[in-house]
Amino acid sequence: MVLRSRRVLLDGVLRPAAVLVDGQRIVDVLPHSAQVAAQEVALADDEVLLPGLVDTHVHVNEPGRTEWEGFASATRAAAAGGVTTIVDMPLNSLPPTVSVPYLETKRAAADGQCVVDVAFWGGAVPGNTSDLRPLHDAGVVGFKAFLVDSGVPEFPPLPDPRPALRELAGFDGLLIAHAEDGTLITQATGRRYADFVASRPRASETSAIASLLTAARETGARVHVVHLSSADALPLLAAARADGVRVTVETCPHYLALTAEEVPDGDTRFKCCPPVREAGNRDALWQGLVDGTIDMVVSDHSPCTPDLKRLDSGDFGDAWGGIASLQIGLPVVWTEARDRGIDLADVVTWMSRRPANLVGLTHKGRIEPGADADLTIFAPDATVDVGPLHHRNPITPYAGRTLHGAVRATWLRGNVITDGDAPRGRLLSREDARV
Repeated sequence: MVLRSRRVLLDGVLRPAAVLVDGQRIVDVLPHSAQVAAQEVALADDEVLLPGLVDTHVHVNEPGRTEWEGFASATRAAAAGGVTTIVDMPLNSLPPTVSVPYLETKRAAADGQCVVDVAFWGGAVPGNTSDLRPLHDAGVVGFKAFLVDSGVPEFPPLPDPRPALRELAGFDGLLIAHAEDGTLITQATGRRYADFVASRPRASETSAIASLLTAARETGARVHVVHLSSADALPLLAAARADGVRVTVETCPHYLALTAEEVPDGDTRFKCCPPVREAGNRDALWQGLVDGTIDMVVSDHSPCTPDLKRLDSGDFGDAWGGIASLQIGLPVVWTEARDRGIDLADVVTWMSRRPANLVGLTHKGRIEPGADADLTIFAPDATVDVGPLHHRNPITPYAGRTLHGAVRATWLRGNVITDGDAPRGRLLSREDARV
């Protein structure tokens, strides 16, 4: 099969090409006019051929809290959004993925349900340091830790990450951290969004990130900061990287598209932790992406049931913190980027190749010979309304918005994904992601 387009994302640049697929892999990238004896898929003039996106921050919640989300619904939403690989977070499921038996429980729950490929994070919690190497050997791509209360009692915070980091440094494992300092957080109550933002100040992120960087410097371990919402920490991160600390950083669509000023009081659809902050902070996050301090954009897809969002009371203190954007992340980010004069190629690199590299899935998130034929057909100039969503509880702060960019088709390992197909997604491991 050959997919032919005037715009194909190759090595960070959009250019004409013909992409030759044999079975599940890309075998060659040819000039656009190349004649090939193969089934032809010609993209329309308004369409771009992109690599399938890789989302390394997805809370699937199955087993145990499958009423919040599950593998079938989450991966269907991913495919609709051009995402062909997700990495499942270790918490909000029961049991959490903090030991090899619990990883096997998670994999058994996912088996046969996944529309796209799925890899898994392990968890680093107090008392499981001895479980980290076995989990690594069993195939998790790294380890999630909270430096503050996680919101669920079965996944307690790790206030001092150094013992875990020393263990991970022994096998070059990766720790990804929710970095907020609980000593600087107060309990917000009520409907005023400004009160909620004030309860989780920027200083709480800066303090926790500083502690994490100190621990990484002491141990030599790799660390990754998840869902950065405060731009105040960017100079600290840039300086640490310049000093040789092995740190990477992600942010999320909601921090790049939403602002505190626009959140109506009582509209708990906008609640997440750390919070959506002011417009000036959002602009600084975009600058951090452009200058390379922030490496990637992933969803932090964290849905829940409607009752937990407390939509009736509008109390930000009581509501579950999480925004679900797995299906619409690309158009959300692209809509903002195009208004800022940022190229689609940059957006897709932040959402495909960079996350894939973070977790070692180097045959994902790129269009090149030898890579999996995970592909997305995207119409960047089309306008779409945020309509039917495939995730289990379609609550979103983006409801009613008109966005730029439509995903028209998604291919997983050489096969287009359609609603009637049996799930073809594979459960990936760190050591042999192609299995």
